[in-house]
Amino acid sequence: MRRLFFQKPNATVITAIMTGQTPESLIGQSRGAEFDGADAIAVDLCDLRPEFRNRESLERVINAVNLPFMFYFYRNDRHKIANDDESRQGLLLAAAEAGGGMIDVMGDLYDPSPNEITRNPAAIAKQKQLIAKIHEIGAQVVMSSHPNKAMSAEAILEQLRAFEQRGVDVVKIVTTADTDEEFTETVRATMLLHRELKTPFIHLCNGRFGRLHRYLGLKLGVSITFAVHNFEADIGFTQPSVRSMKSVAEIIPWHIGTFCN
Repeated sequence: MRRLFFQKPNATVITAIMTGQTPESLIGQSRGAEFDGADAIAVDLCDLRPEFRNRESLERVINAVNLPFMFYFYRNDRHKIANDDESRQGLLLAAAEAGGGMIDVMGDLYDPSPNEITRNPAAIAKQKQLIAKIHEIGAQVVMSSHPNKAMSAEAILEQLRAFEQRGVDVVKIVTTADTDEEFTETVRATMLLHRELKTPFIHLCNGRFGRLHRYLGLKLGVSITFAVHNFEADIGFTQPSVRSMKSVAEIIPWHIGTFCN
């Protein structure tokens, strides 16, 4: 069964991020995250063993919980099989056909580029064809980028506006905030995106202020954010937990889109 994102208006979708080698591993993590109160699941397919890289296995995972699923597969296949951009899309399309609610299309797919955004017309045309195919299946599309560096609010806005023009449902960027000045600029960028973008957006950052910004993003208009059910080495230890994100969302009675006191 396909479940889509954004069923609750004016609320950030707290999404449990995970990876696993088997459907059983992903099912166990998904059920734990659902029990924690996650609104959705995001699965990194890089670790899934080759024998489970098929529609049937992914259907088992998707049908194990009552949450929408996002799937992504970047340039990091741990089994060294899907070593080019073209080969990874077959598994992502299988995830969409299995009932995935959202599929991640990299901003520099088909043309690895600085800041993970291609400006190559041929690559962009291929991206648009893929996006149309995913939409035809019935899934949503997020276009993602991970510059993993400090950027000005205006540069972030320009990049995500370029993604908007490619026909996606959500736009995403991950930057870095290690200094006071970078953190202040990151918050300014989030508020600028909320004011200027027409498309739901994901704005996250790594670095010293990364976790704090993710908590603030819940209240500043970020459409989807990520957290973990358990802290595992495969995902890293910098993500907030689902439980802590839910607590912040519930304890602070304010959102940039409302007039709450």
